[in-house]
Amino acid sequence: MYRNVYLIGTGSFLPGEPVDNDNIDRFIKPVNSRSNRLKGMILKENGIETRHYAINEAGETQYSLAEMGAHAVRNSLENAGVELSEIEMLTAGTCGGDYVVPGFANMLQGELKAQPMETSTHIGICASGVAALRHASDAIELGRVNKASVSACEFPSRMFKHTRFVEGYDVDFDSHFLRWMLSDGAGSFVLSNEPHPKKLSLKLKHIHLKSFSGDYATCMYIGAPITNMKKSVYDYPSFAEAEKEGSILLRQNIRMLPQLFEVCLHEYAGLVKQGVFNPNEIDHFITHYSSQKFEGVMEDLLTKMDIMVPKERWFSNLKTRGNMGAASIFIMLDDFLKERDVKPGEKVLCFIPESGRFSVGFILFEVCGPDEQKKPHLAEELTEKPAPPVDSKLATSDNLRTMLLDLAEVWHDYRSRIWRTEYFAKITRHNLQREDYLKWMENWIPQVREGSKWMRTAVSNMQAPFDGLKELIETHASEEQNDWKILFQDYLNTGGKISDTESFKLNPGGKALNDFMYSRANSPSAVDLLGGIYIIEGTGQRIIPIMLPLVRSQLSLPSDCFKFLQYHGSNDENHISRWLMAVQLVLEHDHDGKIAKEIVKTAARVADLYCRQMEGIFEK
Repeated sequence: MYRNVYLIGTGSFLPGEPVDNDNIDRFIKPVNSRSNRLKGMILKENGIETRHYAINEAGETQYSLAEMGAHAVRNSLENAGVELSEIEMLTAGTCGGDYVVPGFANMLQGELKAQPMETSTHIGICASGVAALRHASDAIELGRVNKASVSACEFPSRMFKHTRFVEGYDVDFDSHFLRWMLSDGAGSFVLSNEPHPKKLSLKLKHIHLKSFSGDYATCMYIGAPITNMKKSVYDYPSFAEAEKEGSILLRQNIRMLPQLFEVCLHEYAGLVKQGVFNPNEIDHFITHYSSQKFEGVMEDLLTKMDIMVPKERWFSNLKTRGNMGAASIFIMLDDFLKERDVKPGEKVLCFIPESGRFSVGFILFEVCGPDEQKKPHLAEELTEKPAPPVDSKLATSDNLRTMLLDLAEVWHDYRSRIWRTEYFAKITRHNLQREDYLKWMENWIPQVREGSKWMRTAVSNMQAPFDGLKELIETHASEEQNDWKILFQDYLNTGGKISDTESFKLNPGGKALNDFMYSRANSPSAVDLLGGIYIIEGTGQRIIPIMLPLVRSQLSLPSDCFKFLQYHGSNDENHISRWLMAVQLVLEHDHDGKIAKEIVKTAARVADLYCRQMEGIFEK
């Protein structure tokens, strides 16, 4: 929470004239015979109609990144009515500067011919500008500086210029499609420890920035060939050989992007639950996404969780500016303030996902006037009690909505833990061997075999008023009773040596999970087991779809070795829908909220045991 940081001026710089879709080839020329067909498909999906490039038609640089950044800084200073000499700190975020070293903020300071001051460079992708904003905001909040300049600048077009590629070059899809996704630009903010004396300011309320790089493989990168992620561009005998092998191409694995939005959704839900912001109180939602098709994905997910900011409050300039990486949210906010009339008290929420290795950023502002009262710095007032972790307004929320938010928090922690277990780490680091896959199946076959059994045990102990659940659970148990046989056949097809199915034994974590499920199933009306089913079926719906292609690509096995994963990756969405029906039936009888809490409690317990079972795969 910030109390004395104000955004008093924004600025941007977009090089050259807008380039429409019909004229892209003049700047970003086709590489091979597939280029035009792919370009048409990508432009149709991303919804971008115009963008800007800092190269000319010959591929020559017209503005350096530092020059673009300097133009944006000067524009923001002019809009703030602040002199460069008043700036005490300069921070900047970018994917990469004009030079490898020194830091881009230093190069920007040099281009501005600015006085000596503290600088800070933040290298990343879309969220690097958020990191630069946080660095400067913290310094102002703590009273170290009074005014700071924060910039985010990107120049991807020079990675795509035609002079880099011989005619007919066979560029892989992960790099090829980005030629029509990214463009150039720079944005800048002026921050102050007090509001603008004559006009409206944006008071910074909160910055949330979290990385999930320990959970997933790299998604967007430069510096390694697509065939060997462990080989750095610096490991080649020469840069010419690295270039020849495609190690200096910018790539993005779009097959991982659905998982990024799943992470973002649960992080957003967690912030709502903590009371950081209330979607109903957000007046303007500034969203950075790389393609128009993701807008619908976001809207659908937020609506399903009942945490949607009404669509009419959204703002994006993707159609006219394009995707400029870290610079996008800065330029977007600059355009927003020029195009929309804002009023004191209105709240502005910015959303910034980064695909690099998965990071999520949120920035919350509140519009204020010149008469905003300054509060003591945090460093001056250490005795103030912190706000409660959960906003009391959420206590009046619908029972189902509250439970779903609680479950989202459980899932978010579980998802991170499961991806950091040894088995999943092997998958994300491209180290998975056939023996590892076999080991996983040896541990999972006995667990899957027990699933329908404990469900039927729970059905036999179900009492009024929950009789209506019996048919739903029995249907689910019937569908899954032979799943273990599918998995066993996958095991044999992969080369497994154990032919007696009774020889498969649960590991300690699996045994603890199985014991817990049977213990609850033998209790009268154990409707809290719906929490456990949420974790189990959610794993199939949300984790297996991203896990399966990674496993298949590393093992090069025939499709009849993956039928269990294929089935659950495609069918568990139906299972989750059935689960929601069951939950709604149960909550009709939950008049004091206790059942919902028990469902969440059991979900957390099963999530922990599921992770312990996964961690036990390689235990001796």
